Amino acid sequence: MTRAFNFSAGPATLPEPVLRQAQEEMLEWNGAGASIVEISHRSAEFMAVAQQAETDLRTLLGISNDYAVLFLAGGATTQQALLPLNFAAPGQRVDHVVSGHWGKTAIKQARPYVDVNIAATGEADGFHDIPPRASWQLSSDAAYVHITANETIHGVEFRDNPDVGDVPLIADFSSSIASEPIDISRYGVIYAGAQKNLGPVGISVVIIRRDLLERSGQPRADIFDYRSHAARDSMLNTPPTWNWYLAGLMFKWMLAQGGVEEFARRSAAKSARIYAAIDGSGGFYRNEVAVAVRSRMNIPFFLPSDELDARFVSEAKAAGLLALKGHKAVGGIRASLYNAMPLAGAEALATFMRDFQQRHG
Repeated sequence: MTRAFNFSAGPATLPEPVLRQAQEEMLEWNGAGASIVEISHRSAEFMAVAQQAETDLRTLLGISNDYAVLFLAGGATTQQALLPLNFAAPGQRVDHVVSGHWGKTAIKQARPYVDVNIAATGEADGFHDIPPRASWQLSSDAAYVHITANETIHGVEFRDNPDVGDVPLIADFSSSIASEPIDISRYGVIYAGAQKNLGPVGISVVIIRRDLLERSGQPRADIFDYRSHAARDSMLNTPPTWNWYLAGLMFKWMLAQGGVEEFARRSAAKSARIYAAIDGSGGFYRNEVAVAVRSRMNIPFFLPSDELDARFVSEAKAAGLLALKGHKAVGGIRASLYNAMPLAGAEALATFMRDFQQRHG
């Protein structure tokens, strides 16, 4: 078997050692006589898996005990609907800074419950930049400020932790979490779907400053209440146990590789290879994002024609470089360089890009 380099934006590539361990343990886990997917989530065996996963994630990201860590079913979009229910009063104002497609999605999920103020948006220029902090029109009475740390589709990334004063800052880190150190203390809530940098699709991580759990929020079913999930160690209902287990393997792999500091180094090296191929192409390849906010995780770029875009994707697949077609919202090409993508993958893509240009430029 030969594994190709998978540049999918999500579900994304996973490390081969993690997949092989999961394969080896699939029929029987840890001498239990049953698979991990067959063991009760309330059993001592699985509770140990869950606790170890949380411990490893806290170590990996430097999460203090001032924050609760939840492992919840679903993706980031589910959390976007739960945030106003848990942290804002009915109709209360919340501020959103919109830097791309997923920032707009977060607003769509919040609007049924709160008064959304778009404090800043980069939509006028096609989401090629992030509005400077000085231009944000923040509300004096907002329940929180929401940002998207990295936009998977448009390829823009916050390269700092914006100061929003005493109002809690909530951030969707789905596509950049664990790719570099994060100052958790600057945020009220960090949430992330696991399927890009943390593991498989179907589970999300939510990191909540504990004082925010004291907010009354809005009338909601118990299953939508973060307080209830925190009180039951994310075992309020049957969680996606396989996904949780696999994410735990991913955390251990990342720690063994050197942690977020090492992945920051790798991310810089991988993205530099691709941006160099783009910037050195004389305009054959085009990335439209402002250099200061270029994403390290997701690099969209365009060729001179749609026909060349399609040919690039087809020839790349034949060369063992998968899932490079851009999102339908913007078209073109997109290379996703999450933690499990090795430097060799970025180098192979950069080499292919130069070869493709020589043949078709």
